[in-house]
Amino acid sequence: MEALSVVITGGTRGIGFGLAERFLEKGCRVTLCGTSAKSVEEAKGRLAPYSGALEGVVADVGRRKKVEELLRHAMGRFGRVDIWINNAGIVHAGLKAWELDPEEIDTVVRVNLTGIVNGTVVPFLAMRQRGKGKIFNMEGLGSDGFILEGMSLYGTTKSALSYFTRAFAKEAEGSGVQIGTLSPGMVLTDLLLDTVHDDSSETEKKRRFFNIMADDVETVTAFLCEKILLTSAPSPKIRWLTKSKILFRMLLAPFRKRDVFT
Repeated sequence: MEALSVVITGGTRGIGFGLAERFLEKGCRVTLCGTSAKSVEEAKGRLAPYSGALEGVVADVGRRKKVEELLRHAMGRFGRVDIWINNAGIVHAGLKAWELDPEEIDTVVRVNLTGIVNGTVVPFLAMRQRGKGKIFNMEGLGSDGFILEGMSLYGTTKSALSYFTRAFAKEAEGSGVQIGTLSPGMVLTDLLLDTVHDDSSETEKKRRFFNIMADDVETVTAFLCEKILLTSAPSPKIRWLTKSKILFRMLLAPFRKRDVFT
């Protein structure tokens, strides 16, 4: 069977990079995108052993034309796109909504929300013609309604992402294209590590919580990759940190010592 072609936005670091590596290990062909030529080239360098199955593109997912160009690059290199993962997203400073700079607000909404709309509609139109394909949107803090002070705008975009994905999946019924979400839980990316860089008491609390709930990129992305490849549901919801797993970890926490930061 011909190797699957996968596109991953925000694929130059963190979970996106981890997914790119896992799919390449599975024999897939991967097109990843980042926001700068430097980040794309660095990611390609780290994945050099897979260069024959790898394409890197600079793309601003908040702009429809750039997402269309990303699709054309992937199809030009590998002939088609079988799986598209919308992982690109940014966070804002940990401030209340009225304290954020208006330009920062615009950027977060454009990337995290408009980017998801672009990254769902554009590949869907191509996949619908073939009657098959998979599109996944990456959930995050706020997708389940959880509120964290200082993250109201980011959480709003993730909450909207979940609604949009469910609504789009409903509209796409009968197309043959699977529209789903990925929920990675707490992953040790730069985003998470940036929140525990000092020695304050608040940081110590976060560290203790992360030692119970957080996981490394390799573990989570291996799970997500496997589930993405296997799922046949029309609107799959792939979740790593399930409610039962959270409960199990909380119960074991007093007896099991984890240090995910070493």
